[in-house]
Amino acid sequence: MEWYVVSAIIVGVLMVCFLSGMPVAFAFLLVNLGGLFFLMGGERALALQVSSAYQSLATFALVPVPLFILMGEITFRSGIGARALDALDRWFGGLPGRLSFIAVLSGTLFGASSGSSMATTAMLGSTLIPDMTRRGYAYVMSLGTISAAGGLAVIIPPTSLGVLLGALTHVSIAKLLIGLVAPGLLMATLYLGYILIRVLLSPELAPRYEVRHVPWREKLLALRHLVPIGVIIFLVTGSMYIGVATPTEAAALGAVGALLLAGAHGELSFKMLRDALLSTLRVTSVVFTIIVGSTAFSQILAFTGASRGLVDLVGGLSAPPAAILAIMMLVIIVLGFFIDQVSSMMITAPVFMPIAQSLGFEPVWFTVLMLLALETGETTPPFGLQLFVLKSVYPKASMQEIILACWPFTVCDFLNLTLNIAFPAIALTLPSLMAR
Repeated sequence: MEWYVVSAIIVGVLMVCFLSGMPVAFAFLLVNLGGLFFLMGGERALALQVSSAYQSLATFALVPVPLFILMGEITFRSGIGARALDALDRWFGGLPGRLSFIAVLSGTLFGASSGSSMATTAMLGSTLIPDMTRRGYAYVMSLGTISAAGGLAVIIPPTSLGVLLGALTHVSIAKLLIGLVAPGLLMATLYLGYILIRVLLSPELAPRYEVRHVPWREKLLALRHLVPIGVIIFLVTGSMYIGVATPTEAAALGAVGALLLAGAHGELSFKMLRDALLSTLRVTSVVFTIIVGSTAFSQILAFTGASRGLVDLVGGLSAPPAAILAIMMLVIIVLGFFIDQVSSMMITAPVFMPIAQSLGFEPVWFTVLMLLALETGETTPPFGLQLFVLKSVYPKASMQEIILACWPFTVCDFLNLTLNIAFPAIALTLPSLMAR
């Protein structure tokens, strides 16, 4: 049976499971078990699900995820986050859609701290979505914004995914991280621009709520509530930048720092700590279960030849360099519909990088484009992993509602990728200055 026929069957069954309302993790598990049994050797192949689950989770790179979720839970359950958001809210004044703006800016800050899109999405979703819902925000301004804000963690350095991709493509990690700064900030700017234009055209999407006039003196005094957040960000980001901590150690520092700051503010209690730990356990369990299912699903696609067939299809094309580049980016995005970013990069990087070098593409620039495409695929319907994480955080929304809410921000991702393709200087200017 041809790989595209098998792919259509597998994806079709998975789609039916999703449309039936089956939980995402269980849908992946059902399809994986069926694929292993019928495609990979019967009952003996089912043992691969166990080993796959262990291998997908028994990686040191995932350790920061629960630590950052815990950090966020403590920060916001202790009131530190609420006071910081209130301080930002005073500065935004009567700006329409202020909570959406805060979400994107927070995603930029926390993304720069955690480097994990799933952790950032889970943290922002569990803290901001209830307030947005209470104030009558439409899903496109709440769920869509949170998904977009979480995706910033993939691009804005430090990003563990960027380091891994740089190692696979054999480019300078330092230049790659510096090269991601401008594309990441451009992405955040596009999100903010879309939010502003959308709420000006359709104010009902983000209803204004009464805000009293805040004098400048009060605004400046409110900045003191940002200090605890700044301390946590410094403990995480600063410790990594100055080289005294690994990402996992920095995540532990952030969690401990949040705990100490909660105690300093008199908000540390047994109930708060218990609730934070239980919430962290629930979110982490769902996220890790999805990772297990997604990883096994990617292995089935690889076994059937679907993933390799899609990649090889590009390698055999005879077309202008610009067209081949566009096709390679499209392949990465399409793979992101169905499999996780790490699996997608493992499949495409060894094949695409030699093609890019043979076409004369600058290696750092091409690697930046790959990472942008990987991020776009993660938030692109119908099977973007980011969508499932958001569903686990806010189960009241249906998958259809989440997809519709995220589509406009996916368009922003495509626009960002297009701008970086059209203007390589966006990604290469800072690395070139660094080289001097």
